[in-house]
Amino acid sequence: MTTASPTSVDSAPPPRENDPGGGVLSGRYRALTLGIVSVVLLLAFEATAVNTAMPVAARQLNGIGLYAFAFSGYFTTTLFALVVSGQWCDRRGPLQPLFTGIVVFGAGLVVAGTAPGMWLFVAGRAIQGLGGGLVIVALYVVVGRAYPQRLRPSVFAAFSSAWVLPSIVGPLVSGAVTQHLGWRWVFLAVPVLILLPLAVMGPALARSEREHPVLRGADIDRRRTVLAAGAALGAGLLQYAGQRRDLVGLLPAVAGAALLLPAVLGLLPAGTLRAGRGLPTVILLRGVAAGAFFAAEAFIPLMMVTQRGLSPTLAGLTLTSGGLSWALGSTLQGRPGAERYREAMIRGGFVLTAVAIAGAALVLVPAVPAWVAAAAWAVGGIGMGLSVASLSVLMMKLSAPEDAGANSASLQMSDALGNVLLVGLAGVLFSALGGGSPAAAHEGAEAAGSPAAFAVIFLTMTGVALLGALVSGRVRKA
Repeated sequence: MTTASPTSVDSAPPPRENDPGGGVLSGRYRALTLGIVSVVLLLAFEATAVNTAMPVAARQLNGIGLYAFAFSGYFTTTLFALVVSGQWCDRRGPLQPLFTGIVVFGAGLVVAGTAPGMWLFVAGRAIQGLGGGLVIVALYVVVGRAYPQRLRPSVFAAFSSAWVLPSIVGPLVSGAVTQHLGWRWVFLAVPVLILLPLAVMGPALARSEREHPVLRGADIDRRRTVLAAGAALGAGLLQYAGQRRDLVGLLPAVAGAALLLPAVLGLLPAGTLRAGRGLPTVILLRGVAAGAFFAAEAFIPLMMVTQRGLSPTLAGLTLTSGGLSWALGSTLQGRPGAERYREAMIRGGFVLTAVAIAGAALVLVPAVPAWVAAAAWAVGGIGMGLSVASLSVLMMKLSAPEDAGANSASLQMSDALGNVLLVGLAGVLFSALGGGSPAAAHEGAEAAGSPAAFAVIFLTMTGVALLGALVSGRVRKA
């Protein structure tokens, strides 16, 4: 069972597998591949660059108190847009939500880049989240509709590879632009670059739409829209509650959980939370993988600064190895003949991720060289490349054509939820164990940190990754 609601599209014959041969850069697919990968490249650069510019922006806008909301605002609206985009794609095809999302994302960048105050800046980030949520689901549906099954692993590998260059140069370029031109240009330069991928992939996408027409169905399902809004609001409340250290935080935490749980049960495929065989486990594991990896990653730079005395730039570069090796792992899963080892790659990816998180924790021992963290994160990147891309391929394989949009949205929602819940848990553990406030470091305050707090976070996320490895066998249908 999938999350898509029955519409007139369900009665349409599924698009035929039109495979004229060639690779993702052959004449038929070249423009489309270059276009959609360029979109991912821009999203990746924006994500890596914003992390560098954000503290400066918040200080200049006198909005340090709203610093966290600049991130949670993006995430909250993304959750809502993921569901809307999935339904929109299933009813109209991916062309409209993709181009609309790109335009909305660009508009959000302009609003944030020109904001005179922090609240308008947060609003710009929220608009970006709407656009980003529309785009990412539409891209997945494009892959499912425009490419034959044999090429989809290669396309997902290209998506992962598109993060390599931004992960290396994004912080450096953003830092230079922020220092010499001002933080606003980190946001204002990206909308101009959006025009290129639009021009390149537009005709190819239009051709794909003509070859695989989608019958027009009913309007967006109001029930699913309400559930999506509840999930977004619930996640936002939980994020807010996680930032507080007093009893007042219990109220938004309870309200957030009360909104989030029924929304998740209604939006994700039946059986996801109990790891039902097949698609439900695929959806669940995407959130487990993303949450464990990024919750640990969020605290590695802080650990390197407070425990090993590295500069913020060098601490951030510790994570670069993970971006490079992620592309390698994703490429390996897309090689010819890899399909028969799909389940093994998912399990192995989770094991490598667990090894990497535990390895990074070794740097807490003074006798261990600091470069061990970078080496460990290279191992984790390979694991994530193997598991995340393989889960994406399996999701497409297990989805009926008319449900590809809804299931892509579920995959991305699981990813986002895994991030916010496990990163939030890591933050709670950090504060409870005397680690201090990570946000204080962005404000220029001293954040001494506690080795025990870091150790517990890494131990917890290692356990989560190992749990994913244990459950991975359930991606296979009974």
